Amino acid sequence: MKILILGTSGQVGTELMRAAWPKGTELVGLARPDVDMARPETVEAAVAAHAPDLVVNATAYTAVDKAEGDREAALAVNRDGPARLAAACAACGVPLVHISTDYVFDGTKPAPYTEDDPVAPLGAYGASKEAGEAAVRAALPQHVILRTSWVYAAHGANFVKTMLRFGREREEMRVVADQHGAPTAASDIAAAIVAIAGRISAARDTGSDVPWGTYHFTGTGETTWHGFAERVFQRLEAATGRRPRLLAITTADYPTPARRPANSRLDCARIRAVFGIEAPRWEDSLDRVLDELLSSPAS
Repeated sequence: MKILILGTSGQVGTELMRAAWPKGTELVGLARPDVDMARPETVEAAVAAHAPDLVVNATAYTAVDKAEGDREAALAVNRDGPARLAAACAACGVPLVHISTDYVFDGTKPAPYTEDDPVAPLGAYGASKEAGEAAVRAALPQHVILRTSWVYAAHGANFVKTMLRFGREREEMRVVADQHGAPTAASDIAAAIVAIAGRISAARDTGSDVPWGTYHFTGTGETTWHGFAERVFQRLEAATGRRPRLLAITTADYPTPARRPANSRLDCARIRAVFGIEAPRWEDSLDRVLDELLSSPAS
């Protein structure tokens, strides 16, 4: 099976390239400038040139606050690019796995969100991702949209690496404690996509149906940003003896250009029932990534 992975310089894209794929899988990984969602012609050219059996789109405009003043750029990458990608896949008869976000919801539901709950993004980033989902659905029936949340890895810019840096530099940290969600390791997302790709490959070989559609996938369990930081600082203290004082604050105490959902919890029952995929507990995945980061002098 030949798989074209777009966005290999990002957290999930990097993990997809180093994931444990089945023997015989051929990976073609592209990053900017070879493929740029803001330049749709590069997307179409990539699909045509490589003739893959499956495309995985791990690219996105993820600067949540910046998007508030740069809506057109966010829409170009998160809506228009995926629209052209899905159309190119449809023209070639190629299925697509597309990664989306918890930010398509407004966070007012008191329980975890299911795939069938109505979307209501609070800001430009969430709106652009929701528009991208809609564009993929409209252009290509053979798709899997994978919504996830609070993504981190040992590489790239993310909350975990920021907390480690601040934990070494500062005596005190104030972190929001009234936004709830599930941290998700990029490597776990990659493993889920490997499993989904395996199901698509098996269906192609046997002529069976694939359960296309939208699925939620996050780390198992839940926490707050404050709880997330606390776990990072526990490990930092164990490794270095250093731990800043951690204060819990509210969202109102830390205003940002973009509004964040107070509830980012996603119900992952569907992906477990349909594909048999379940993420590790978020604490276990975080410990694994911190093992890598804390053993590296560069971190």
